[in-house]
This record gives sequence, C-alpha cells and structure tokens, in this order.
Amino acid sequence: MTTQAPSREPSREPRQDRSRATRRRLLEAAVDCLASVGWAGTTVAVVAERAGVSRGAAQHHFRTREELVTAAVEYGSAVRIAQMRERLDAPSDRRPSTLEVVRLLGEMYTSPLFRAALQLWVAASSDEQLRAQVLPLEARVGREAHRLTVEALGADESIPGVRETVQATLDLVRGLGLAALLTDDSARRARLLAEWAKTLDKALDRPEK
Repeated sequence: MTTQAPSREPSREPRQDRSRATRRRLLEAAVDCLASVGWAGTTVAVVAERAGVSRGAAQHHFRTREELVTAAVEYGSAVRIAQMRERLDAPSDRRPSTLEVVRLLGEMYTSPLFRAALQLWVAASSDEQLRAQVLPLEARVGREAHRLTVEALGADESIPGVRETVQATLDLVRGLGLAALLTDDSARRARLLAEWAKTLDKALDRPEK
C-alpha cells in the first residue's frame, strides 16, 4: 500500500486572504490619515506605518500616493454609502421621525469619513487628475444619500418643492459638517437640526414628533 505524499504546492487562498487584509488595512489607514493629517500628510510611508505594514508591502499594492489615494476614495465612498444604507433604511415596523433622520444625517456628515472626503475635495479643486476620480464617486454618494433620505422621510417628490427641500436638508448637514472642522459646533448644530426638522415636517405635511 502506498501513501500519496502531500502536495508541496502552497495554498494560495491564505496568501490571497492576507493580501486582501493588507490592502484593506492600507485603505482604512489612508482614509484615517486624510481625516486627521490632511492631503499633504497622507504619504505612502505614513499610511504604511499607520496600517502596521512595511513600506515595501504598501508599495506592492500601491506604487504611488496617487494610486493609494484613488483607491482610498473608492473605498471611502463605498463605506459611506453602506453606512447610509444601514442607518437610514427605515425599519419595517416604524418609520423614524424627521428629527431622527436629520440627526443621523448630522452624525454622518461629521464623521471621519466625511472629514476625509472634505480633504479630497480641497485637493481635487486644484488637481485635475484627482478631480476626475473624485467627481463621479461623490456624485454617486450624493445620489444615494438623496434616495435614502427620501425613503427614510417617506417624502413624496411628486409634490412641488419636496425634492428641493430634501436636497436643502443634505446641503444643510454638509455645511454644518464643514463648520465642525475647526471648532466643536455640536451644541449649535443640535439646535439648528431641531429647528430644521420642524420646518421639514411642515414642508412634508407630517405631524411633528
């Protein structure tokens, strides 16, 4: 009876898993760097150190900062959309109040992911190559944010002015997120969102809660 020798061919799956995990750590670290130290401070070396991998390993996945940041833009946009879906998808048994919806939006537009996106917007304003990457991704985020907000509010956009009011809500929370970059604006933001929720209820013909 002969026993077949075990294959000496190394398993590729664990290596692929490690590669995917390394890539994800680098992308998460890149988003974190953009949010905390800005575009200028987000280099491959800094991101590699924050991700806990060697610079050589980082450059195996991303040869240049532009490649890394482009991938981070795509990753960050996908995560922002996923978080919006998770938080704004109305439960089947109860629709959230208008105030709950605008508060959730306020939290999302002051998150580290949003701060990272703002850094990219600033950099993209003077970098055509980066702007070409950022614009379609941000347009997708904007469309999905609008759609999910409409669903969460139960808004009827066939009514004149409702679509514009929903978009004004998103513009408001985006502006409040921008104001929060320099100072802790949480108390003022809470008051503004509470008042806007009342205005939004009237525009949507919903009873205030």
